[in-house]
Amino acid sequence: MSIKERQKKVLEKGAANITKWVGSTTSVVLHTILFIVSFILPYLGVVSFERMLLFLTTIVSLEAIYLSIFIQMSINMNNQNIEIIQEDIEELGEDIEEISEDIEELGEDIEEIGEDIEEIQKDVDEIQKDVDEIQEDVVEIQEETTEDESKENKESEILLSIQATLLHLQKEIEQLKHKK
Repeated sequence: MSIKERQKKVLEKGAANITKWVGSTTSVVLHTILFIVSFILPYLGVVSFERMLLFLTTIVSLEAIYLSIFIQMSINMNNQNIEIIQEDIEELGEDIEEISEDIEELGEDIEEIGEDIEEIQKDVDEIQKDVDEIQEDVVEIQEETTEDESKENKESEILLSIQATLLHLQKEIEQLKHKK
């Protein structure tokens, strides 16, 4: 920070402090005491009334000039701060608009996701129906396979029984042939 900037800050801070002090109860009391003392001094013979009025008027005029300068400096600083705040408010407004747009987009995305979830649920329901049907088919096939195996076993037993009977008959026929 340069010397000029430091001096400016010190002056601005001093002006703000003086402006605050002038508006305080202490300032009112001190000014009242000074005015009372100023008007008492001519009665005590310390100074003539005209000289006291000239001195008091000069002091009050200088004080008024400096106070108006300090007050104007405070007003200028406040205006600068207000401008900065207004810029910040505008930026916040823009940010809020962007956030609102983002929220709207998120809402749309959420709706789309909800629709996708509904579609997925429908697909899952259809797949579950297909799985149930396949399961029923598997059970039927197993039952048919079991029945077919059972039939095949019976048929094999019958065939074996017939074959055994035929073999037995063949033996008997041969025995009969030999006997003749």
